[in-house]
Amino acid sequence: MKRFQAKVGQIVKTWGPAWLVMIADVDAASAITAADSGAQYGTKLVWFIMLLVIPLYVIQEVAGRVGVVTGKGLGELIKENYSRRIAVLCAVPMALVDIISYIVEYTGIAVGFQMMGVAPWISVPIAFLAHVMVVYNRKYAEAEKPLLFMSVIFAIVWIVAAFLTARNGIEVTPFYFSTSPDFIFMLAANIGAVIMPFMLFYQVSATAEKGTDKSNVWAVRFETLIGAIFSELIMVAIAVSAIGIKADSLDFTSPKVLSNSLSLVAGHFAPYVFGIGLITASFIALIVISLGSSWGVTEAMGWGRKHWFKVYLIESIPAVLIPLFSFNLIKLALNLMVLQIVVLIAPAIILGVIASNKRLMGDLLLKGFNKFIYWFIIALIFTTGIVSMLPYFGIKL
Repeated sequence: MKRFQAKVGQIVKTWGPAWLVMIADVDAASAITAADSGAQYGTKLVWFIMLLVIPLYVIQEVAGRVGVVTGKGLGELIKENYSRRIAVLCAVPMALVDIISYIVEYTGIAVGFQMMGVAPWISVPIAFLAHVMVVYNRKYAEAEKPLLFMSVIFAIVWIVAAFLTARNGIEVTPFYFSTSPDFIFMLAANIGAVIMPFMLFYQVSATAEKGTDKSNVWAVRFETLIGAIFSELIMVAIAVSAIGIKADSLDFTSPKVLSNSLSLVAGHFAPYVFGIGLITASFIALIVISLGSSWGVTEAMGWGRKHWFKVYLIESIPAVLIPLFSFNLIKLALNLMVLQIVVLIAPAIILGVIASNKRLMGDLLLKGFNKFIYWFIIALIFTTGIVSMLPYFGIKL
């Protein structure tokens, strides 16, 4: 009994970074991707969404392990062991993509509040100030607490959203596959939604910041596995909540149309539940993405993590203004998810190389079958991203 209690205590002590990065993975763009998957294909993509638990766990487990063993952020490790130039080449493209992510998150917050009757010019500035209050001048452990609380709300609302739709009955398709460009693009969008560059930088840095002991690396692995399974179950819940909605109604420039469509499919309360889900998903992601992105840039540039807030302001202030103007978020979000695959490759490769370095990792280095699986998954993700972009170059599948 004492041994079991000790194990539970170790899990509680280390819990945070892996769980939060998985919750942040289901951000506004991912929610849009899942909702679009459900609206277009019903349950036909559920098998694929759950299959993505494997690459999500494999890659993020390596990120957590590197953070535990080295006690340093990924940007810092790349700069120290390779060069500042390589570190910048990994971190800066991620930061540029993250600026688009900020736009998507603030737009998600604006849409969520609009579905409950609150105008963007009120909701977006409030969200920005709330974000700053959570993260500014706080240690990681202090910023983590409100996020863990919000993650509980986040989980409940999406489960309720799925229930509101499923209670009227849905047709379950256990397996479906097509070689059509639209279907392949949707697969790639879901892959981009499951692994994003900021996640690598965040989990390495946050785990290092937490100061987890090497003897507790098993607890980090357990947390990563639970988080991976849970985040994909939430993606499934979002897809289910959108079944029966016309894909055209997922035009986020018109929250009223979306609300009406949800009401027809899932009842009067559905728009409010969906709106709260968007708000919590976007807000958690804003904090995690901003920390991961700014940590990565400041570490890569050798500025020291204390300057991260300046980078955050440069990245985020323009993104606060754009959602105040009307535009179609859906296409932007889906294209962003596919673009994430391309930006992911460099830091994912460097992470694998670092994790395989015995001098840095000691007995916890990436080796054997685990090493093969890691590189196989990276190759598969990259190949899917390339295939999905072939139609843009006039190449038919």
